[in-house]
Amino acid sequence: MNPKVDDFISKATAWQEELEQLREIALDCMLTEELKWGAPCYTYNGNNIIIIQGFKSYCALMFFKGALLHDAEGLLIKPGENTQAGRQIRITDIRDIVAKKSVLKAYIFEAIEVEKAGLDVEFKETKAYIIPEELQQKLDQEPHFKIAFETLTPGRQRAYILHFSEPKQSQTRTARIEKQTQRILNGKGLTDCICGLTKRRPSCDGSHKYI
Repeated sequence: MNPKVDDFISKATAWQEELEQLREIALDCMLTEELKWGAPCYTYNGNNIIIIQGFKSYCALMFFKGALLHDAEGLLIKPGENTQAGRQIRITDIRDIVAKKSVLKAYIFEAIEVEKAGLDVEFKETKAYIIPEELQQKLDQEPHFKIAFETLTPGRQRAYILHFSEPKQSQTRTARIEKQTQRILNGKGLTDCICGLTKRRPSCDGSHKYI
């Protein structure tokens, strides 16, 4: 049991009992407990297996490579439309956990076996994403911007493409692109901080100024 997780759960304003139960299940599966991205995370040989998440209307057990699980009980949910690897089992009541305790453990043990086998999710390549017209115009019209964008890692490029594609109105898409232009020119991803980390990493507290 990691004392950082003790502190996290003790300060939780919601789902405290559910978090404790999910934590107990994870520890019963002999995983290493850490606090990552501000939440209890469980690893096997240093590799992320699951993370416990708390949201307004539910808490969740999120599997980092959930897309590779068989999902025999039909419990896994994609956290977002464009999520490729992660899958959640969502909990809305402590009784859900009690009733599905053995099932949850079975899912976790399968996730461990996936990691032992060295399996990885095959991500869709960046070129498979549709680039919004407004971004393509900027890439075509500003060579220095095009070079900067193409120099970004594939993951950072995908994040920007998805971010720019979300708005329905062209004016809003253009505004998003302009707002992030300097970050792209500086070689920064959508969530990168000037400290060199991302604001999702536990070692960056998000207090820095973002470029």
